[in-house]
Amino acid sequence: MKLDSLFKRITALATIFVLFGCGFSIGGDPADTGGGIFGEREVSMPDNAIEISIIYAPESDLYMPEAIDDFNRSMANGVNPVTGESLASGERPVFVVGEPGSSGTIHQGIINAFIAPNNTNVAKPVIFAPSVSHWLALVNFQVGREVFDLAEAQPTALAPVVMAIWESRLEAIKAQTGQEEIGWEELLQVMNSPNGWADYGIEGDRTTVYYGHTDPYISSTALSTLIAEFYASTLYTAGESSARRLEMSSVQSEAVQDGVRDIESLVKHYSSRTTEFKEYIAQGPTYLDFVALEENDLIFINQGKTSYRPPEPLVALYPKEGTFWHEHPFGIVNADWVTAEQQDAAKIFTDYVRSEEVQLKVMENGFRPVNPDVPIGFPISEELGVDPNQPTNILTVPDPDVIAAVQASWQFVKKQGDVFLVIDTSGSMWGDKLDEAKDAASRFLDGMSVQNRVGVIQFNSDVLQVSELSSLESASARTKSSIDGLFADGDTSLYDSIIAAIDQVQATSNAEDDRIRAIIVLSDGQDTSSQASLNDVVAKVQSARSGRNPVLVIPVAYGSDADISALNAIARASATKVQSGNPEDIQSLLDLLSSYF
Repeated sequence: MKLDSLFKRITALATIFVLFGCGFSIGGDPADTGGGIFGEREVSMPDNAIEISIIYAPESDLYMPEAIDDFNRSMANGVNPVTGESLASGERPVFVVGEPGSSGTIHQGIINAFIAPNNTNVAKPVIFAPSVSHWLALVNFQVGREVFDLAEAQPTALAPVVMAIWESRLEAIKAQTGQEEIGWEELLQVMNSPNGWADYGIEGDRTTVYYGHTDPYISSTALSTLIAEFYASTLYTAGESSARRLEMSSVQSEAVQDGVRDIESLVKHYSSRTTEFKEYIAQGPTYLDFVALEENDLIFINQGKTSYRPPEPLVALYPKEGTFWHEHPFGIVNADWVTAEQQDAAKIFTDYVRSEEVQLKVMENGFRPVNPDVPIGFPISEELGVDPNQPTNILTVPDPDVIAAVQASWQFVKKQGDVFLVIDTSGSMWGDKLDEAKDAASRFLDGMSVQNRVGVIQFNSDVLQVSELSSLESASARTKSSIDGLFADGDTSLYDSIIAAIDQVQATSNAEDDRIRAIIVLSDGQDTSSQASLNDVVAKVQSARSGRNPVLVIPVAYGSDADISALNAIARASATKVQSGNPEDIQSLLDLLSSYF
C-alpha cells in the first residue's frame, strides 16, 4: 500500500494530543513524596519498601507511568516483576516514584545539587533517565567526579535523531540531485539555489528552506543536532578524515563555525520544547520544511496524534553525514543522597524496564526496543515514514569537554532575532493586568540572547513606538525602562499596531539578513479605533510571511475578553498559532516565546 494512502487512513483516526511538560525546576529531597514533585501514587507503598525516584525524559511519559505502576503493584503483591518469583523471606520490596523532566534542566539540577545546593533548580533523583547519555557525561564533567558510571548506564529505548521532512520535499531533492542519500549538503544547496524550492519543482509563494530545532541547553534532540551540524561543517570545510571524531579544534575553528551558521540560517525559529515543533510542523510545508526530531516523534505525528491533521506524510531523513542514537539510558546516581540499597533497587527497576514485557510497550510508542528478544515491528515501519534499516552512519560521541564547547558556541552560531513586542495599553489593561504584562515583558528580555534586537510598540487609541529596535547587549536597560513607563488609557488600535510593527521590522531589519524577524502582539480586547480593517492586516501579514526571511506574527490573547476570532485569523495568515495567557501565567508564556529567538 502506498505511504500516502495508508497515511490518510491512519490520520483519519486522530486521537487527542498528549501534552507533557518539557522542563521544570526541582528542589528538595525526592524521598519526600507525599504528593510532592513526583505526583500521586497509583499503588500504595508497602511500609518496608525501598523507595527510589526516577526523573525521565518527557517523551518516555508515553509508557513510563504504566511501567512504574505495574512494577510497584507486582512488588506490593510480593512478586519480583523481573523474575516472576515471590520475594524471599525478609526481602524488601522496591517502590518507584517518577516524574518527567527536560533532560537539560534536570542535568543542571543534579549539577547544582553538588556545587550550588541553594539554587532554585536542584534535582536529587536515584535514577536520571535522559534521552541520551550526553547529559550523563556532562554532569560528570561539570561536577568533576563520576556521578554516573557511564559503562553501567543501561539503554532502555532507542530512537535515532532524524530530520522530519515532508515527503514532497525529499522526493524533489532526490529527483533534482539523482541521489538517494541526502544530508545537510543537499539541504544547503536548496537554500543557495537562485529560486530555492522553485528550482526543485515545488510551486508556491515561498521558495526558501524553513527549518527548526529546539534549545541545546534543554533539549536532547537539539544538542545532538547541533553536534551533528558541527560534524557536517567539519566534513565540508576540513575534509572527511578530520570529521571521524569531533575535536575541540573543530569546534573552535572559525571556518567550521561559519559552516554551522550557514545551516542555522535555515531556521525559521527555535523553541525550548519539542512539543511546539510537533504541533507546528504538523500544519504542513507552509510552516516548516523539516525539523529535527527523535524518530518516535515523527511516528507520533504520522499516527495523527497532534492537534493538526498533516496534509501529507512526513518522512525520516537520516542525514548521510551521520546522526546519533538516543538510547534513553538509566543513570544511577552516585551521591550521598542515594544509599547502596537504593542503587541495588534501581538496578532491579532497570532490568524490569529492559524486560520483554515493557519493551513491547516501548515499541508500541514508536521507540526501538533494546531487548534482542523483541524484534523490531510496527510502528517502526515505512508505512509511518521511517526506515527500520536506518541509520547506517552513526556519529561518534565527542568527549564531554567538546560537547560542553558545542553548547557554549550556540549563542554565537545560532540565528539571531529581530523582535518587536507590541503591547496593548488601552484602558481595559489598567491595574494588575498591565503590571503583570510589563513584568513578563521585562523577563522576556532576560530570557533572550543579548545578540538579539528588540523594539517595543504600544497601542491604545494611537500607535506609538516607545523603543526602537536595539541590541539587548547595548540597550537592555533602556528597553526595560520604556516598558516600565507604559500606562493604560484610551481605546484599542490593534490592527493599526500590527501593520505599523510590520512596517518597522521591514524598514529596520534587512530581509536578506540571516536573522529571525518576529512580532509578538499582546492584546486583551477587540479593535475599537483602527483605521485599518481585519482584512487589511491579514493581507499585510500574508505578504510579510513569504520570501527568504519572513516576518512572523505571534498573537497573544491576554485575558478572557481578547478577540480570539480576529487574533486567530491573524495567526493563520502568518502560519503561527494564537497563544493564550492570563495575568497569572503571562510570565511563563512569554518565557516560552523568548526561547523562539
